[in-house]
Amino acid sequence: LLLQTPRFRVVRKTQTLADGTLHRRETVVHPGAVVILPLVDADHVVLIRNYRIAVDEELTELPAGTIDPGEDPLETARRELIEETGYRANDFRRLREFWVSPGILSERMHLFVATGLEPGIAKPEKGEQIRPFIASRSEARMMIEEQKIRDAKTLVGLLIWGIGVGDWGLGKNLGHG
Repeated sequence: LLLQTPRFRVVRKTQTLADGTLHRRETVVHPGAVVILPLVDADHVVLIRNYRIAVDEELTELPAGTIDPGEDPLETARRELIEETGYRANDFRRLREFWVSPGILSERMHLFVATGLEPGIAKPEKGEQIRPFIASRSEARMMIEEQKIRDAKTLVGLLIWGIGVGDWGLGKNLGHG
């Protein structure tokens, strides 16, 4: 153990390679998190503007949050949606799980879609600077094309929502057409 914080640990792990040599690597051990795709309707999603101290920028993101010890990811999704947007959802459906940055970090992200939204008052945690807003599918697409959305979990969630690269004509930018 190299560092212990309230949300994660940094540990040094040793791996025995095929040739018998030892390889050491430092990794961040994280309890996991959720990301929520809150759909107002089939064509509108709730996004947030969230100041991130790690990159010293306000990012456009889907609501998300760290899973508390012993908490089920679905409960985390319900809690975080209310905290960050004020919305409550009548239905949550788990879509996918994915690793955020497995070369250094053990954080597993659980992606949920939330529907049947009912507006309410956001209850951000102390220190959070979050502003929710609603975007249409085409506005979200434009924000990605213009690189105004650069957060990985948000890109994954929006792409899974069905705004695929091919649908946006981005293939030309990738050398595919």
